[in-house]
Order: sequence, then C-alpha cells, then structure tokens
Amino acid sequence: MSSDNPSTPIIAICYDFDKTLTPDDMQSQGFIQSVGHDVSHFWQESNKLSTDNNMDQILAYMYKMIDESRGQIVFNKKTLMEAAQNIKFFKGVETWFDRITKFGKDNNIKIEHYIISSGLKEMIKDTSIFNHFKQVYASSYLFNEKGEAIWPAQVVNYTNKTQFLFRIEKNCLDINDPNVNSFLEPHEYRISFRNMIYIGDSDTDIPCMKLVNMNGGHSIGVYNPVTQDKSKVHKMLNEHRIKYYVSGDYSEDKPLELLVKDIIHRTAANEILEQKYLDCLNETNTILENQSKEEQQKIDLIDKLEASNSFRTTHQLIEQLTSIHSWSLPEKEKLVNIALSNNQIRYILTDDDVYRFYSSICNNMSSQAANEIKEILSQKIIE
Repeated sequence: MSSDNPSTPIIAICYDFDKTLTPDDMQSQGFIQSVGHDVSHFWQESNKLSTDNNMDQILAYMYKMIDESRGQIVFNKKTLMEAAQNIKFFKGVETWFDRITKFGKDNNIKIEHYIISSGLKEMIKDTSIFNHFKQVYASSYLFNEKGEAIWPAQVVNYTNKTQFLFRIEKNCLDINDPNVNSFLEPHEYRISFRNMIYIGDSDTDIPCMKLVNMNGGHSIGVYNPVTQDKSKVHKMLNEHRIKYYVSGDYSEDKPLELLVKDIIHRTAANEILEQKYLDCLNETNTILENQSKEEQQKIDLIDKLEASNSFRTTHQLIEQLTSIHSWSLPEKEKLVNIALSNNQIRYILTDDDVYRFYSSICNNMSSQAANEIKEILSQKIIE
C-alpha cells in the first residue's frame, strides 16, 4: 500500500551504472586485474564466448568472471565487495542524489532514484551511493552456503531492461511481482512515463530511452567529461533515442544538474495542468454515472444535431429525437438555438418531420429564440 501524498507528484530518475555514473565498467576497475587479465583481452574473450555459443552477452561475462577466478581467487561475496571499493565515480556523483532530491522537495516534487544496470548488484550494493536508490535492478549471482557464486540469479540485459520501467510505473518493484502485467488506467499509475528521466550512455540503454521518450518522459545521454567523445550521444540523438545529451559531470551548477532541474520545473507545471484535467475527468465521470440511459442519449443526439452538416443527417437525427417525449427547458432552449444557428436545420424547418418536432419543442416556450422559430414555422401554415 502506497503512503504517497497524492498532491505531491513523483519523478523517477533511472540510471544506468557503468559509464553513466562511473567512467568505466565496474569489473574493469580492479576485479579483472585481480585475476591476472588485461581488461580489453577479458572483454574480447567474453564477447567471443557469447558469439561462439549463441550466448547472452551478460551471461557470458558472468560465467567468465567465475571461470577466470579459478586458481586465482575465491569468487564469493567478499571478493565482489572488495572489488566494489575500487569503483570510481564521475565528479559530483556522490553528492548528486541529496542535491537533486532536495531541489525536488523545494518544488513540491518527490524524487526517487533507481538503478537499471547490466552490471552486478553485489558490487553496486557495496558502493557509497547504494543507499540513495529506492530500488536497484541489476544482474546478480546465486551463492552457496559458503558464499561462493554458483549460478546467475538474475540477468539484466539491454532488451529486458524495459520491464523495470513498467515495474516502477505500476509500483510492482519486487522482481517476481506478477502484477506488473495487470491492466491499470493511466491515472492509476504511481509514476507515469511522462515523469521519468532515464540517464544512460550507450546502445544498451536504447530500448529504455526510446520507451521513455515515446511516452512523454525525458532521456538524457551522458558522455565522458574527460575524453569528450560525443560520437555515441550524437548517434542516439540523430536516431531519436534521446532528447538531450550532456557531459557526465554531476557537480553543482554543471549542465547535467541544470538540465534535470529544468525538467523538474517543467514537471511541476505539467502536473498542475494534469491535476486540472483529472478534476474535469472525475466530475464528468460522476455526472455520467448518475445520468440515465435516456439522458445520455439526449445529450448525444443534441450534440450530433449541432454538428449536422447535411439535410439528410438532420432528417435522420430528427427521427431519433422525435422518439423522446420528455425534454427539460434547458434542453429545449439548446435545441431551438441550434436550429437558428445551423443552416442545415434552419432551411428545412418547414419540412414535415422537422416542423412537427420543433412545433412540439416550442410549445409553451416564450423565449426570443423560440418565438423566432415559431415565426418560421408559421410560414408553413401560410403556405
């Protein structure tokens, strides 16, 4: 059960991890070296293993980490915890979450941070930033009673990353919660896609970025502030995968922070309008629920008569309107005003069917519009 304040909109900021929050893959920042491998050679062999065996690339590197550890180190939770201590972050990352969360709060927006990564959850858990995240979705191992990794427990690759956005949207955060497939009306989502920001760096983030973009959210590509290589973000923007790109510098008042603050400001304004829409929708639904079938039919026919663009359509609608015998005074007033303003009705007021209907409607009415209709109808008698 959610304890959210319904008057406080929520923004979910979803981050890739490797090369988005850090300058390099987490495995490349100490672990690969600890098993006596060159970093580039390790990834070449991992990718070859994947290609040669028609194997998922994430499963390939997870297997490779276990395999290369044999005879070198014990591949257990402790090993991964120690490797996590070597992870370096882009400038400003470690203070970023508190700053953005506070800025959101100051603007009546609740900020929640999420990780969606193909990296290892066991390593992310032992970084200094782990506690800032509401949920971390990442690949992980199954460990035996000795704490040794024996099998993949969860694999997050670039195609199945998108399921976690739907989990965030519907508040089904448990990875085994089947309610992620349940139907909800758009206004029932805890966090709509329009209130999501996805920050990533490469092709592996494209499905998530595209999904967020297509549904009104904001996707941001980041590039390494040291190398200044923008080739990937240029490609992603050109292919409409992202809306913006900035340097991966998370420091105060740098372009990334200013951009996210602009998005927060925009969301605050949009949510005021969205609430006005929901208020209108709720009022309309309440009125419609309390209306009888006949009342709904009358409203529908009056609207169609007002929009009639041919004599034929008018005659068809008059036939249906004639079958209704009870009209309120406001409904009658609307009918006579429509007849005066729509030439597809006014020009045939003396046709038999239209004449009979409007004679009945105008009976006992004394408004100026009704009297004008009566004057037109009287021409039939003269004729």
